[in-house]
Amino acid sequence: MNGAVKAAMAETGHTADSLAAEIGVDPKTAAKWASHGRIPQTRHRAKVAQLLGKDVLELWPDVMRRKEPAWFRPWTDIEREAVGLRWYESAVLPGLLQTEAYARGVLASGPLVADVDDHVESRLRRQAVVFDRPRPPLAIFVIDEAALLRGHPDVMDAQLDHLVTMAQRPNVMVHVLPLRAGLHPGQAGPFIIASTPDGEDVGYLDDQAAGRVTNDIAPLWAVWDTVRSVSLPRDQTIDLLRARAWMT
Repeated sequence: MNGAVKAAMAETGHTADSLAAEIGVDPKTAAKWASHGRIPQTRHRAKVAQLLGKDVLELWPDVMRRKEPAWFRPWTDIEREAVGLRWYESAVLPGLLQTEAYARGVLASGPLVADVDDHVESRLRRQAVVFDRPRPPLAIFVIDEAALLRGHPDVMDAQLDHLVTMAQRPNVMVHVLPLRAGLHPGQAGPFIIASTPDGEDVGYLDDQAAGRVTNDIAPLWAVWDTVRSVSLPRDQTIDLLRARAWMT
């Protein structure tokens, strides 16, 4: 039991039902916020704390605990400081461009399902760290068109709208690699190239078990140059995303 939340609810006269009504969630969800280790989602947390008359950290001190897998933390440290990101994805949409609902669907379908709430929250926090800092990196994404075809229509509608919004940011460029491009070297798997403030480039590769950081990025640059060259320009990509959103 989270004693701080329980005490704050008693002090303010709030119940799980009243908090749920104010926030717009199920009462069962609100009741869990008084349990040890259960923290409201990022978009609700500040409002719940305000209703309970406390700071977020008073109620949930673990909110600052890093929740991504240990093997992923070296990459998030690089990503946090990067001045440039080049990201290729072949089967799903890049994590930094995912909506909460899409991220939940992706993470719930893999080995991280047991702690899906923590990992969704971590992913959303990464997005804020990268895109909302004073000087965000130049982020270029190449997404195989196949990734746009996979997902529940109710989720993909909002996800594609979000992609269009992100693709119009001045520091974000999204390019779809169309199916008509045929076979290409990117089919071997996704990867990211980060440019650091020191002028170095670092790569990240995923596999079924974990991910790894690599300094051997010459092969990645070769694949990147290829997939980028056969992708649609920015304006055509935005038109395609809008058309796909209309079709879902």
